[in-house]
Amino acid sequence: MTERTERSEGREGMPGQHGMSATVDTKAPPARSGLLAVARAPGWVRYALLAVGLLVALWLPNGLYPAVAVDILCWALFAVSVDLLLGFTGLMSFGHAAFWGTSAYLTGLVAIHAGLPFPAAVLAGALGAALLALPIGYLAVKRTGIYFAMVTLAFAQMVYYVANEWRSVTQGENGLQGVPRAFFGADLTDDYYFYYAILPIVLLGLFAAWRIVHSPFGRVLVGIRDNPARARALGYPVHRYKLTAFVLSGFLAGLGGGLFAVGHRFVSLDVLHWTTSGKAVIVVVLGGIGTLWGGVLGAALVVRLEDWLSFSGFEAIGLVTGGIFVLVVLLFRRGLWGTVAHLLRRRGAARRE
Repeated sequence: MTERTERSEGREGMPGQHGMSATVDTKAPPARSGLLAVARAPGWVRYALLAVGLLVALWLPNGLYPAVAVDILCWALFAVSVDLLLGFTGLMSFGHAAFWGTSAYLTGLVAIHAGLPFPAAVLAGALGAALLALPIGYLAVKRTGIYFAMVTLAFAQMVYYVANEWRSVTQGENGLQGVPRAFFGADLTDDYYFYYAILPIVLLGLFAAWRIVHSPFGRVLVGIRDNPARARALGYPVHRYKLTAFVLSGFLAGLGGGLFAVGHRFVSLDVLHWTTSGKAVIVVVLGGIGTLWGGVLGAALVVRLEDWLSFSGFEAIGLVTGGIFVLVVLLFRRGLWGTVAHLLRRRGAARRE
């Protein structure tokens, strides 16, 4: 990339801060990101991968139990939201269940008491999750590393405590039951048809995440992740960028949580438990941190594996998933998607040489 091109990209990314955007753009996306391999692929390859992904999404409830397919969609959104924060901003959140669960409860309450169509209820839940992410993120992004992770975990446990004690609203340990799937008179009681009803919402959420990481804003996030001190010295408001990413991540997590609540027609305290946040992090690591679509792959594998183990009568599901997690971390340090992208990138570089 020439200096003139870099300055041109800087003007498009951040008006009035030309040199800063040019510096960040030279570092985004990082070499280990699977997004770089896809971005450098010929146009027909990218369109072919997109077509394959859409075909798999359309086929999924025909090859799997429809309820499992619905869970895969919800967890895919959750994992992508965590990867947006972890892989592209460098912030490890152990409290994302607060947004997933808050949205699930708000969606259930709106659907039960207001009788709105489920997309409106899910949107209300996602907006509520984003609103909750604003004060939590404002306080949390001032910390880094393990301190940030512990702050988010502490806030998530506070939300869990409130939900458990506010029994007049959340029904406490009994949970919200009978969450409706109202949609302008359409019969969505069958999970098969409900899957296709929520698929456009999930695709819009995934597209929003893709657009975020491919925008000038996303490039700045990667620059902040790689060298926050340098980004700050260049004049970027680092905390403001981190807070914006945190709120966007909370919204996407809330979108998945609301769909999860409507899909199960039940909301329990488990959606707010810290193990839910841990599971989301595991899914992202399995798929590949900083790959975006690795979270989708990880969600599909983990949800399918848990379903298969539960139907086989095996009770120690955590033992198996934990063992697989350890193996993947040891053998595929970039995650499954990240490792495949890395190998393809090396193969392409070898051919060019």
